[in-house]
Amino acid sequence: MNRTYSVETYGCQMNVHDSERIAGILDEAGYIPVLDGKTADLVVFNTCAVRENADNKLYGNLSFLAPIKKLNPAMQIAVGGCLAQKDQATILKRAPYVDVVFGTHNVGSLPILLERARIEEESQIEILEALEHFPSTLPARRLSAFSSWVSVSVGCNNTCTFCIVPTLRGIEKDRNAKDILDEVRALVDQGVIEVTLLGQNVNAYGVDFGDRQAFANLLRECGTIDGLERVRFMSPHPRDFTDDVIEAMAETENVMPHLHMPLQSGSNSILASMRRSYRTDRYLGILERVRNAMPHASITTDIIVGFPGETENDFQATLDVCTQARFAAAYTYQYSIRPGTPAATMPNQISSEVVGERYTRLHNHQQLISLSVNQEAIGKNYKVLVGSHEGRRDVVQERLTGRSEDFRLVHFDNTSTARPGDEVEVRITDASAHYLIGAPDAIRRTRGGDAHEARNKEASKTSTMLGMPTLSK
Repeated sequence: MNRTYSVETYGCQMNVHDSERIAGILDEAGYIPVLDGKTADLVVFNTCAVRENADNKLYGNLSFLAPIKKLNPAMQIAVGGCLAQKDQATILKRAPYVDVVFGTHNVGSLPILLERARIEEESQIEILEALEHFPSTLPARRLSAFSSWVSVSVGCNNTCTFCIVPTLRGIEKDRNAKDILDEVRALVDQGVIEVTLLGQNVNAYGVDFGDRQAFANLLRECGTIDGLERVRFMSPHPRDFTDDVIEAMAETENVMPHLHMPLQSGSNSILASMRRSYRTDRYLGILERVRNAMPHASITTDIIVGFPGETENDFQATLDVCTQARFAAAYTYQYSIRPGTPAATMPNQISSEVVGERYTRLHNHQQLISLSVNQEAIGKNYKVLVGSHEGRRDVVQERLTGRSEDFRLVHFDNTSTARPGDEVEVRITDASAHYLIGAPDAIRRTRGGDAHEARNKEASKTSTMLGMPTLSK
């Protein structure tokens, strides 16, 4: 009888992509996704090390599983991802019943490590310091039948003082453009109509082989692929964001008018302390050029509150930049000390009370901006791609949900004919800070719609929790 598995993911899009690969590798090894509501024979945690709450969530869930595993010793638990790469010994010290600890560079080794742990009846640790395979070259169980991630690079050459990811995932390694485009074409042949190009610093793509225009060229090449209707990318770094990328976005029809570009702070002194290598004038200049080229583009960002040394004036500068930038959404985070980063030992750490109060103020400030931005959409029509996760019917409201071309969440009244994978023309009738509401004017079937529906129905029967993207650092 085949053993069942579930995968739980914390962290960024790269982790979500890795989790799809973990599931695909387990499928290939003969495991099957656990049915919803059942306890799996194998539970895999794919972890993040960027923020402290990911640690707490992992150890809380491991504690929950301890008595279950004690009653069923044949059950296996594996921990992978960035936290495993960083804290391999700590994990087994705190949870000695974990069977396998594996790193970010050897996802493909998981079935062998599980079998070795079973035979030898002892925990296995394998943390490689170099990448074995690009994530996209491994088999996958995708979250969506019509949308997919594609890695263009792994690792990061930046040295942000709050971030440990470069230490864990290594220096940037770029993938050959032909391999990327071949994968995209293969995905389109399988019915995928939307791809998101992934990298820790996606617009630095090409640094590995000395071509500063490589990413813009890659976007343009994606525009020539028949059947590929939507192209997204995340997340770029302001330092490497060049005008040729703006031109490629504006001139390539299937590249979506949405830019997610982390700001992190609106204070130049804090940006310097973060070692972010740009200042607010450069950041706002990029937004101005993007909007000049694509007036309908939406901009989203990430912001950290309470970085060491942040004064009230520094925080006010962040509020001011948010006002100027008019972000459609800002993913805001309270700074937490991450051992091993330069920021962890900086003087003038901010008290949790002050950090919490500033976080609330920033959240409230941005909510008003987001609401104002979204209200501008009322009365306009948007093309919405009904999602496999977002697109589940709300039984009470009889609504479906999808993403507009500019990445806004749109709830709309269903006509009973729209399905995940369809593109729906929606007239916006109302708005909140987090989403738009509308009614469909027209529904266009994407090719492969029947296959999309069948695959999504099959996926809904299982509880392989691959997690949802958290927009990145």
